[in-house]
Amino acid sequence: MQLTLTFLILGITILAFITNKVRVDLVAMLSLLAFVITGILTPVEALAGFSNSVVLMIAGLFIVGAGLLRTGLAGMAGQLLLKWSGNSELKLFTLLLIIVGSVGAFMSNTGTVALMMPIVVSIAISIKESPSKFLLPLSYVASLSGLMTLIASPTNLIVSQLLVDRGYKKLSFFEITPIGIVGMLVGITYLVIIRNRLLPNDKREIQTGSSYTLSPKKIMRQYDLNNHLFKIFVPEGSSIINASLAELKLPAKYSLCMMKIHRKSLEGINLLPMTYQEMAGPTSVIHAKDELYVQGDEENVHHFADAYGLEMQELAEGEADELVSKHLGIAEVLLTPNSSFINETVSSLGFREKYNLNIIGINRRGGYQMQNMVEHRLRFGDAILVQGAWDEILLLAKETQDVVVVGQPREHASVAAATGKAGVAGVIMLAMIMLMVFEVFPAVISVMIGAVLMILTGCLRNMEDAYNHINFESIVLVAAMLPMATALEKTGGMVLLSDIIIHALGSYGAYGVLIGVYVVTAVFGQFISNTATAVLFAPIAMSAAIAMDANPTTFMIAVAVAASMAFATPIASPTNSLVMTAGGYKFMDFVRIGIPLQVIMFIVMVLIIPLLFPF
Repeated sequence: MQLTLTFLILGITILAFITNKVRVDLVAMLSLLAFVITGILTPVEALAGFSNSVVLMIAGLFIVGAGLLRTGLAGMAGQLLLKWSGNSELKLFTLLLIIVGSVGAFMSNTGTVALMMPIVVSIAISIKESPSKFLLPLSYVASLSGLMTLIASPTNLIVSQLLVDRGYKKLSFFEITPIGIVGMLVGITYLVIIRNRLLPNDKREIQTGSSYTLSPKKIMRQYDLNNHLFKIFVPEGSSIINASLAELKLPAKYSLCMMKIHRKSLEGINLLPMTYQEMAGPTSVIHAKDELYVQGDEENVHHFADAYGLEMQELAEGEADELVSKHLGIAEVLLTPNSSFINETVSSLGFREKYNLNIIGINRRGGYQMQNMVEHRLRFGDAILVQGAWDEILLLAKETQDVVVVGQPREHASVAAATGKAGVAGVIMLAMIMLMVFEVFPAVISVMIGAVLMILTGCLRNMEDAYNHINFESIVLVAAMLPMATALEKTGGMVLLSDIIIHALGSYGAYGVLIGVYVVTAVFGQFISNTATAVLFAPIAMSAAIAMDANPTTFMIAVAVAASMAFATPIASPTNSLVMTAGGYKFMDFVRIGIPLQVIMFIVMVLIIPLLFPF
């Protein structure tokens, strides 16, 4: 009865995935609950997937990948690839897949996809192609790269350990590599041929990057801030020293706005004097040797400087961009139809006092007003340019009753915070890979070290930024599907399949049984994780090999290879789950593209495995 229920739940789950009417993570959770309610799994068994190291590793790799994207390292790598490939889309596509396969030879396929995905998306957007054209090939090649070395996939380690447990010689580090090379060549060739025929290439997918169109630097160019920003030095004898900005009343007297103050720290012994910047507010006090960044009309700036004995200084190239930093930023704000700001003047709003932000410009129907804004009355449809601390801008974004902050200030704040840390992110990534290659720690610990370092070094702004980049849909999907293998094992489903294979194909000799093991492993590998597939089918294959008096290594290699051929469904591998959302794929995209590749790989592998590992 339980065996029948198990296959019934599995069939309904597969059907739900195919119809795509319900989110895949919800389907997986419903399936998990069905196994518990029917008594097939205990609650402990059902929830075991959520404590699985693979699930935790996926979460950590999302964070590491976000650090690569935030710091700009992913974009740099993408630009380097574009430079190498020139104007050839074919060369770019092929080179990208070769690099993915090379990286995947020394780390898990899941890790490879999580690390390479930001780079691939960056490249796709830069060449005005849909990421969906690249992400599915990325997942497929990452799965194939699992056959390149012993550590490239858990399936290799599982079958190697089973050989040792049964008294046979374990697989060496590069023993499976020849098969991996053949698989990579065949897979990349197939993907190159079908890339413009079968792969989705919906141009609308490029809109996923539209949230960055109103980046702070683009806003600065729109408002022409560079030509309205001036730097003033405060000499020691100036009468402005020890005066607060509230006392100076710059907006009223000179129609100027103090943007920020750059100051050297003179506290303690400073062999290398520290400098820091602060957002200029009403309570800010001017010190000697301060550098003041003032926005306004040039003539008014000169009047202000002359009045207090200040020195005008030239802005260095790119210095205006420093208005956007780890702590300070700018954003455009729209007035809502019922905003209490409408018909109020800038001076009457008390904006700086209420929100601790400066209003430095107004966009009215495409006309940009940067001077004499104090007495301007705001109208519905106006866009206001505000400047100040990112934290204050994020708080303003929640003030939905009066204003709406354009774009995604949280994203821009995170990018600004990570600027200049691409090298740090690169070192962290390489260190993580080396820890995994040399097995200094378990893979999940190495990944967690990398994720934590991304946060501690500032490659990610804070823990909230890190959590925001974890795709919890993929996490829940993988964790909820892992116990399905336990259900199949408990109910005797795997034993039943083993008996069917041997009785049906035993008369065809070892070769016939090898084909049967490969096919059943590959089919089940489309619906449960490759790790679970290897765990369940490796003992079946071992028993079949011994019964046929054949070489167990040949059968173990067949299981490892078949379990890695996870192309036909989005749940066949965590890598497919990772790219499904990012690429906007549907279940049938995997079926349409993956099944032909599955058939091609079956024909190639059942020919090549006995040649390299004779019976």
